[in-house]
Amino acid sequence: MATVVITGGNRGIGLQLCEQYSARGDDVIAVVRATNPELDALPVRVITGVDVGSGASMPVLKEAIGDQHIDVLLNNAGILRSDSFDALDYEGMEEQFRVNTLGPLRVTEALLDNLDAGSKVAIVSSRVGSIEDNSSGGHYGYRASKTAVNQIGMNLKHDLAPRGIAVGLLHPGLVATEMTGGQGITAKESAEGLINRIDDLNNENSGGFWHAEGYTLPW
Repeated sequence: MATVVITGGNRGIGLQLCEQYSARGDDVIAVVRATNPELDALPVRVITGVDVGSGASMPVLKEAIGDQHIDVLLNNAGILRSDSFDALDYEGMEEQFRVNTLGPLRVTEALLDNLDAGSKVAIVSSRVGSIEDNSSGGHYGYRASKTAVNQIGMNLKHDLAPRGIAVGLLHPGLVATEMTGGQGITAKESAEGLINRIDDLNNENSGGFWHAEGYTLPW
């Protein structure tokens, strides 16, 4: 049985990740700003009051986790604010950077002492962060925040390698959630793919940018 910490575990993909990890017998800790009936119905531990976009939340997270060993740290929490060149939203961009880019770094730094050789850090990124794959433009803040978190993930790959900790950057697919307006595959299908990729993550393939379906994505 592994101990799995999942940020943003109260809805969408995060909720499905909590459900599927717990169903296979893992010890799941969901880290959220606020819980809800769907999350409370699962056999998981819930830590509330944590906003990954705020450094002030990290002492709360550290105290709640204590000295609990973590096998998988799954940085899933994220936000999307739509914009375009004709309607740029700089405040929205900054918010997305705080949550999508700096959030996984903050959480990983805060819980570093709970990780050791064999632990894994997974970051839910997005293929829209791929520069090579950008064929449509738009979503300036979201795209840039995901491109930046890919760089964060690569830095973590190098810095955590001496500790024996693997890092994976994962695209969940286009998932039918509140964030995407209900378009795409189910959160259940996406979570299944993400879990498979995390199961396959090791020190040899650390730092890869993977689609949930199992193939690598261009930077």
